[in-house]
Amino acid sequence: MNVLLLGSGGREHAIACSIAASKQCSQLFVAPGNAGTALLKLSSNKSAVTNVAISPTDFPAIKDFCVANNINMVVVGPEAPLVAGIRDYFESQPSLRKVMVIGPSKVCAQLEGSKDYAKAFMQRHNIPTAAYRTFTTASLKKGIAFLHTLKPPYVLKADGLAAGKGVLILPTLEEAERELTAMLKDAKFGEASAKVVVEEYLDGIELSVFVLSDGKHYKILPTAKDYKRIGEGDTGLNTGGMGSVSPVHFADKQFMKKVEERIVVPTVKGLYQEGTPYKGFIFVGLMAVTNEATGELDPYVIEYNVRMGDPETESVFPRIKSDMVDLLERVWRGNLQQTTLEIDPRTAACVMAVAGGYPGSYEKGHPITGIDQVEGSMVFHAGTRIGNDGQMLTNGGRVLCVTTLADSMPEALLRSYQEMAKITWQGIYYRRDIGQDLLKMIVAKGEN
Repeated sequence: MNVLLLGSGGREHAIACSIAASKQCSQLFVAPGNAGTALLKLSSNKSAVTNVAISPTDFPAIKDFCVANNINMVVVGPEAPLVAGIRDYFESQPSLRKVMVIGPSKVCAQLEGSKDYAKAFMQRHNIPTAAYRTFTTASLKKGIAFLHTLKPPYVLKADGLAAGKGVLILPTLEEAERELTAMLKDAKFGEASAKVVVEEYLDGIELSVFVLSDGKHYKILPTAKDYKRIGEGDTGLNTGGMGSVSPVHFADKQFMKKVEERIVVPTVKGLYQEGTPYKGFIFVGLMAVTNEATGELDPYVIEYNVRMGDPETESVFPRIKSDMVDLLERVWRGNLQQTTLEIDPRTAACVMAVAGGYPGSYEKGHPITGIDQVEGSMVFHAGTRIGNDGQMLTNGGRVLCVTTLADSMPEALLRSYQEMAKITWQGIYYRRDIGQDLLKMIVAKGEN
C-alpha cells in the first residue's frame, strides 16, 4: 500500500515510524516531513521514506501527487487540513474517492475548530464538561456580567483555531474582563476570537485520552500526560509541549470505565446519530476531578482535538504493537471491532528539547550533534532539516525529543534524560522535571 502522511512535526515522525514498520506499507511519503522522516526506511522492503515539499493544506497539490503516485491512503497529522475539509475535498474529487483518508469530515472537525460547537455537542449528549457560555462583540457586556457569576480563576477560550494560544486562565476578575475585551473587541486572536467561550474552572489533574474510531466502533489507545509550560514546575509561557508520559497511573480500570461510559461511547454514538460518523483519531483532553461525595476521580472533558496530540503521540505510538496500517485500513472500512489492539505494557517517557528563546523568538540553522550516540531510546524529530553538507540543523522552536520504553516510569525518565544529555546544539533547552508530579503522587499513595 502506498501511504501519504501529512505533517512535519514530532507527532508525524512518530506516526511515520509506526507506518514504516507495517508489513502492508510498500511506499511512504511525508508532506512536508522533517530530517527524521527523511532518514526512515520501510520494514517491508527497506525502501526509503520520501519527504515531499507540499503543504498539508494545499489540497490541489495533494490531489495531483496522490494521482501521480497511486496513493492508497492519506493519514492526516495536524488539525488545519481537517478543519479546512480535506476529507470532504477527497470525496468531491472522482479521481480521489477510492483513497482512504484517515481523518474526520469538516463537520466533525468542528469539535476542534470551534470550542462553541464542541461544548454544544457535549451538552446535547450529556457529556461531562465545565459549565459555559459563549459571547461575541455584541454580547460583551453580558460576557462581563457572566464573569461576575464565576469564581476565580477564569477560563477564556477563543472559539477557533489559535495555534494553541487561544486559551487563557486568569487569576483575577479584572484580568478576565480586560482579556475578554481584548479577545472580542480588539481581535486579540484574530478571527479565532470572534466568539469566546467563558467557562468555569475545573480543579484537578489533566490527562489525554485517545480514541480511534471507524464511525461506529472504537479502540481506546494508551493514556498520556503532557507538559505544556516552558519552565520547570509548570511555570512560564505555554508551548507546543515539552514532554509526555504514557500511561497515566491514576487512570486505572475504574477511572477508564467512567471515561468509556460517560465520554467515549456518547461521543462516538452521538456523532453517528447526528449523521456525521467520525473516522479517525479523537483526542479527548480530560480533567480528573475529585468527587467530594465519594473521594473518587471523575472525568470531565476540557476539549476535543480531532487528531493525535503532540508530544503525546511520541509516548503513545511507541506502545502500540498492532500493525498501524492494518488498524487505519479498518477505520476506513468500518470493521475496527474485528481486531484486537495490542499494547506494550511498559512506560514510555518523552523529553522534548527546544531552541533557545522558544516559545518567543529563536534562531534556526544551528548544527545538531550527538544523535548518533543515542542508544536504546528513540529520537523523534520535530524542527530539523538536513543542510547542504549533510549536517543536521535546527529548523524550529521544538527541535526533537527522546522517548524511552522501560518497565517503570522512573527508569524510562532516567534513560530518556541520560540519552538526551548526549545531544547538543547552541542554545538547547529542555525541562528536567517531566513526570515528577506523577512520581510524587505515586510515592504519596505508597504505590510501586
